[in-house]
Amino acid sequence: MSLINITKPLVSAHWLHANREASNLIILDATIKKINSHSNTLGQELSIPETRFFDLKQDFSDQTAEFPNTIPTETQFTEEAQALGVYKNSAIVIYDKMGIYSSPRAWWLFKTMGFNNVAVLDGGLPEWVSKGYNTSPFVEKYNNKAGDFEAKYNPKLIHFFETIKTASTDKSQLIIDARSASRFSGKTKEPRAGLRSGCIPNSINIPYTTLLNGYTLKPIEDLKVIFKDIDKNKPLIFSCGSGITACILALAATQLNYNNISVYDGSWTEWGSLVS
Repeated sequence: MSLINITKPLVSAHWLHANREASNLIILDATIKKINSHSNTLGQELSIPETRFFDLKQDFSDQTAEFPNTIPTETQFTEEAQALGVYKNSAIVIYDKMGIYSSPRAWWLFKTMGFNNVAVLDGGLPEWVSKGYNTSPFVEKYNNKAGDFEAKYNPKLIHFFETIKTASTDKSQLIIDARSASRFSGKTKEPRAGLRSGCIPNSINIPYTTLLNGYTLKPIEDLKVIFKDIDKNKPLIFSCGSGITACILALAATQLNYNNISVYDGSWTEWGSLVS
């Protein structure tokens, strides 16, 4: 089969199954354990055949950083992506075993590193299985030929503490928080021990769960209703607890053709720790 080019941020299980023989296709599993979950799906579930494990917590996070899930350096991302056999001409589809949870974070990292031939699998492994498609045993390590991928970091897609301090007082920008309404309002304690409750000034709340129909992202018409009051001309910064579910909002906004969007990497874990 010829090389494929991915033109949308989200692809269906049907599309992936139909294009699974493409010579440049790479399928990545970016599953992580939820912070408030007592179960860990890694290693105890099956995978889509030919999957390679994209380790968000270790290989694709800065292990020297103070806060969790910190974006890696351009060099680290390049080395780890090459080790997964990613090439400059690869077409990448990313999924997770919860449906849509951590896979958008991996998708956003690739985009931040200058790679756009990438999409999230709508509904992840649960949707794939529901369609009756084949599965294979989970394999944690990829031990095959290295790729020639080269990251080209785009700083416009990720924000850090200093720029968020400015955005928190700048009405020309808008911070959108993906946490639950009760966490955003401070009525529910944060799941991380010692982290205070609250929200960033100049932020509004769109809980990521409101964007989902079970495992899959809601149809575009439903997403339009949720985003109906969000100005497309205003820079949008997505936040959450630690930079994971903010990327689900970024995925939905991209589906709706919002262009001026970014993710606050440290999110509430950083802000709530540094600002009293």
